[in-house]
Amino acid sequence: MVKNKISVTSDNIFPIIKKFLYSDQEVFLRELVSNAIDAVVKLKTLIKLENLYDIADNFKVKIIVDKKNNTLHILDNGIGMTKEEVDKYINQIAFSGAEEFIKKYKNTTDSNIIGHFGLGFYSSFMVANKVMIFTQSYKKNASSIFWSCEGNPNFIMKEIDKKDRGTEIILSIHEEYKEFLEYDRIFKLLKKYCKFMPITIYLSSKDNEDKEKEIVINNINPAWKKNTLQLNDKNYLDFYHELYPNQLENPLFWIHLNIDHPFHLTGILYFPKIDKKIDIQKDKIHLYQNQVYITDNLEGIVPDFLSLLRGVIDSPDIPLNVSRSHLQSDASVKNISKYITRKVADKLDIMFRNKREDFQKIWKNIKIIVEYGMISTQNFFERAIKFFVFYTVDNNYFTLEEFRNKIKEIQKNKEGKIVFLYSSDQEEQYSYIKDAKDRCYEILIFDSPLSVHLIHKLEFSYQDICFVRVDSDHIDKLINFHKKENKPYSELSEKEKQDLKNFIKHHITEKNLKFSIQLEDLSETDNPFLIIIPEFLRRIKEMNSTIVGKNMEEKDQEKYYQLITNTNHILMKKILKETSEEKRKKIIQEALNLTLLSKGLLYGKNLTNFISKKFKDLTKEQE
Repeated sequence: MVKNKISVTSDNIFPIIKKFLYSDQEVFLRELVSNAIDAVVKLKTLIKLENLYDIADNFKVKIIVDKKNNTLHILDNGIGMTKEEVDKYINQIAFSGAEEFIKKYKNTTDSNIIGHFGLGFYSSFMVANKVMIFTQSYKKNASSIFWSCEGNPNFIMKEIDKKDRGTEIILSIHEEYKEFLEYDRIFKLLKKYCKFMPITIYLSSKDNEDKEKEIVINNINPAWKKNTLQLNDKNYLDFYHELYPNQLENPLFWIHLNIDHPFHLTGILYFPKIDKKIDIQKDKIHLYQNQVYITDNLEGIVPDFLSLLRGVIDSPDIPLNVSRSHLQSDASVKNISKYITRKVADKLDIMFRNKREDFQKIWKNIKIIVEYGMISTQNFFERAIKFFVFYTVDNNYFTLEEFRNKIKEIQKNKEGKIVFLYSSDQEEQYSYIKDAKDRCYEILIFDSPLSVHLIHKLEFSYQDICFVRVDSDHIDKLINFHKKENKPYSELSEKEKQDLKNFIKHHITEKNLKFSIQLEDLSETDNPFLIIIPEFLRRIKEMNSTIVGKNMEEKDQEKYYQLITNTNHILMKKILKETSEEKRKKIIQEALNLTLLSKGLLYGKNLTNFISKKFKDLTKEQE
């Protein structure tokens, strides 16, 4: 028997380990099971290299929950360890490696570390007050070894009676962490971290009569590891629901990733249906390393816009024990990010070119992903502009070039730029859309929370176009198409215009809204009043609300409103001719309230009074 001290420079290494990963105790199970899997994989490799064909090939890893004896067992029938190997890998290397790891990252918070590989076997002391190892090497003449430690630098190591090949680790679970003796808790952790490990994993639980129930935990050959020729649509869909059992809807389509140079990466990315809003995704892309689950936080590893996708990325070339701030400068991560972005763009481009009608049918469900990518990733923008689809209020679809060529002769502003009219809400902006369509103009739909940012990007990239929302001014002000001689002009004198402006300003009753009043010489058939937010001012508001993450309150919007007054409407002449101040006030307020009501800006006391008055007027008409 050997009694000795583990080779470390500090007697306080155990408290450091426990404290360092305090919020991630569950990682110990991944570490121990990963080690067990490695032991089996190494033996399978040696069998081929050394022709050890007399070794049985029923390879497996087993986890036993023994609540009665407060122990958790991790067993494998892999390569095992000799006495010298236990001394080398358990007593010396592991601890110095752990200490170096902790020293390097002691000032880094848990959330900034990609993975927690490095602590390996000793992560078990985060939850156990005693750990025992029983191991038998595959080497024929090796002795079986027992090793024990109670969470301090002292350990016991001795030879024992012959055991079966492999290693068994027994954890005596600390009172504080009894949750890891619950079968359901261990089951969920194994499903989280070990669901696709390459060796069959069994979970057993002993009942009060010491009878074991046993289930298989993992799928050792997941879809992303297979050749695409082996897979059909059903296989991909089955795997999607295996990854996300709570997802009832099927994904729209998927991309199979596989590259061996200059880095190794496999995976499958799924495009889910996404509506107009960007929600925090509950089901995210999973990062694996050699089929071991690492994280679903891929910040710094893939472009942000791909966080809206689902699926799996498996790569041994992504550094794990580094802070996220170092990832962007890592050459492998840069190449991986570019590769994934390119593959997504390739897939969308091929779908657009080969099956455009099918592509357009799903476009509204993937548009926000493409928009996000175009805004945030220049390389993707340059590819995506060829397949980005604009659609109109009449549900017609165009690429940028197709739409520009269609409207370039008739939709221009006074600066000569081609005007891309758009609506963000067809119901709310119906009257403005109708006015534009009456003039045979085309109106696009831009209704996502990213629209304003994409518009800014497009205008910056294409200097000959501009985007204008259809309700940001009278249509004849937005598009300069009328011949000069056909443009309306006002019969009012400058004094009459000033009097009209003063009357309106004096009789506005909606004090919660402050308008800047602007007189315009519009057509006699146009409405007397028009309430607008000019394009530039509205964009500032929308960009601010996107940054803040919520819609601005009405009181914050009031400085943006303009009240356009049509000097050519017959009502304006009536207001000027009216000698009774009370009647003039009534005309202005009635017309203005109708305008406010059409914009959804009449509310509270004024709305109640307006409706009551209209009911009274109806009653009088019946008398």
